Amino acid sequence: MGDTTALKGLRVALLEARRSSELADLVRRNGGVPHSVPAMRETPREPLDEVAAALDRFGSVSRPVAIFATGVGVEALFEMAEKLGRKADLETILRRAINVCRGPKPVAALKQFGMPVSVRAASPHTTRELLDAIESLDATEPLPLEAALVVHHGERSDVLVDTVKTKSPVVVELLLYAWELPEDTAPLAALVGEIIAGQVGAVAFTTQVQARHLFAMADEIGQREALVKALNESSVVVAVGPTCAETLRSLGTPPRVVPESPKMGPMLQSLARYLDGR
Repeated sequence: MGDTTALKGLRVALLEARRSSELADLVRRNGGVPHSVPAMRETPREPLDEVAAALDRFGSVSRPVAIFATGVGVEALFEMAEKLGRKADLETILRRAINVCRGPKPVAALKQFGMPVSVRAASPHTTRELLDAIESLDATEPLPLEAALVVHHGERSDVLVDTVKTKSPVVVELLLYAWELPEDTAPLAALVGEIIAGQVGAVAFTTQVQARHLFAMADEIGQREALVKALNESSVVVAVGPTCAETLRSLGTPPRVVPESPKMGPMLQSLARYLDGR
């Protein structure tokens, strides 16, 4: 996609943090005006004792299950194992494990370290597809599951853990980084005001955490009701995929644009089509 008129000069608020420059360039190349205001940051955690205990626990398990919701989590796990001087132990465990990945990022991360991938969740790679992949273990891996390791993304998933507990008598969880508000929240508070003032044509959400943080900021400055009204009446709400869309609906702002493929390019293509048709 590279139509310099597709977005018709629309000012698009972007709440992405890690890939903010990439998404801003995409908006710019397609005729939009990017307004980047990161709504979250990934804060590393270093629970070295928990990682060491997990390595001890799984060292004697003949066929463990390892479930990765995130590529960042894979990389963090290897970094911590290396700090502990136990990278070889981790590699041994993962080479004999049933490694289940939520999406392409943990797949790529495992392959980067030369580790096998046993089961991949289907597109659009939400928790629902990950749960389906775990359910499929009955058919694909009809072995007694002795113990399972769950490497969460930036927050714990109760529904994921509850499902895994129906498959395995032992479940060990690792949360290796956390999603938090930016250290400086002034730009996010200013964005709430800009949306309310009608100065933002569209707001693009690439994770459900961004939506929750934007609304948390609106709550903090006493502008939640005004934000909901503006997002429903003035700005075009765009969600990259179904999980993000579901969160936005629960917040009272159903998205007007959700691409079939949960990626940044298709998201902007869908927004352009919406602008043509409205």
